[in-house]
Amino acid sequence: MKFRPCIDIHNGKVKQIVGGTLADIGNAAQDNFVSEQDAGFYARLYQSRGLSGGHIILLNPVGSEFYDADVEQARLALSAYPGGFMLGGGITPENAEQFLDAGASHVIVTSYVFSGGKINMENLKRMVYAVGKEHLVLDLSARRRGEAYYVVTDRWQRFAEQALDSNILDNLSDYCDEYLIHAVDVEGRQQGIEEDVARLLGSFAKLPVTYAGGVSSMEDLKKLKTLGQDHVDVTVGSALDIFGGALPFIDVCDFCK
Repeated sequence: MKFRPCIDIHNGKVKQIVGGTLADIGNAAQDNFVSEQDAGFYARLYQSRGLSGGHIILLNPVGSEFYDADVEQARLALSAYPGGFMLGGGITPENAEQFLDAGASHVIVTSYVFSGGKINMENLKRMVYAVGKEHLVLDLSARRRGEAYYVVTDRWQRFAEQALDSNILDNLSDYCDEYLIHAVDVEGRQQGIEEDVARLLGSFAKLPVTYAGGVSSMEDLKKLKTLGQDHVDVTVGSALDIFGGALPFIDVCDFCK
């Protein structure tokens, strides 16, 4: 299990938010932490610890008054640590190349592929054609509805029709290099991981998978390591002391070595 660092950018600032509270209207979100440092600071910190394969997420939609400021912050991180991050948020075949050229190792896509709430295979193939399978990460972040978890799109605000299950992981694996999956209901809440999601991801071994959501303690990391069968990687955000939490960043780095 590797530690995959994150830089979430909202309203032009590095933040940690409660994922389920994000709203396009008014560029609103419940903040856990708003950093006084820019994204380049965190990129250099992660690089100094030898952490790679992290993700930068632009949390404002394209067209928002803050989107350009989000991109500017992302470029600071990409230039500070070329190849160290994947980048997601409003990615399409038309704009993906600019982020790869700026230093992103991959682009991360959800909404463009799950257009209208369904998997749009034509859009998926356009993304693969534009950037190559080796530079594409599919974000299958999900929320519980009834007894199952369903993929959510548009910055986690809309349910798609596809459940997060072994079938979708298997069926889409020919089109991407990795998966990134936030358990959105617990994202930013520091109340423990979604064990059912972790268990599902642990049963899938075709591609690298990163889990995010709810980690608040070393016990949560140990539990994820077990349920993920030691091959599901982890992102920790709000709980880290570098983002105002109580969990020492250094301890997480050491545990996941």
